[in-house]
Amino acid sequence: MIQIRHERLADFDAREALLDTAFGETSYRKSSERLREDRLPAEGLSFIASEGKRVIGTARLWNVACGNGQPALLLGPVAVAQDCRSRGLGGAMVRRAIQTARKLGYGAIVLVGDPEYYNRFGFSGEKTGALWMPGPFERHRLLGRELKAGALDGARGMIGATGRLEPTPDLAALVAQELAQGASLGRRSPRSRGHAA
Repeated sequence: MIQIRHERLADFDAREALLDTAFGETSYRKSSERLREDRLPAEGLSFIASEGKRVIGTARLWNVACGNGQPALLLGPVAVAQDCRSRGLGGAMVRRAIQTARKLGYGAIVLVGDPEYYNRFGFSGEKTGALWMPGPFERHRLLGRELKAGALDGARGMIGATGRLEPTPDLAALVAQELAQGASLGRRSPRSRGHAA
């Protein structure tokens, strides 16, 4: 049975593998990725589709500001496992994301995607014509959807990331962990292999 649920920490590896399969290395070059780098998704707005224990879909929303400071969400990436496509799963995740964002009080969602696909969910380029992405993008693919009337009125300028920053790992703790794992496996430390300290 397929269920759409909130993402869990344990889903990380499966989600990343799904995204790598769906988009490959090109996903890291997209303008949308500039808005996601070093950020956490919007609170309560990361979704996973699962079938049993297998992760077969993902959709996430990110906090952004539309040029002149108007808060909004950025949708993406949305991905479905190759063998599960054409079952309406992507659409179900997009609808769930929109519904939850509305319940949480957000005013608008923007995305870069195929108009033919996203028009059915109420996305259009009607109010995104004066917005820019941080990097190359195709103008006709920058779409928006208001969750509250007027939320994108007058939106203009560069879309910028406003979400929570990912916690920076403690380098000393990571080195200590690596050394401890190396010792428990009987490996020599990096220093003993001739690496510069």
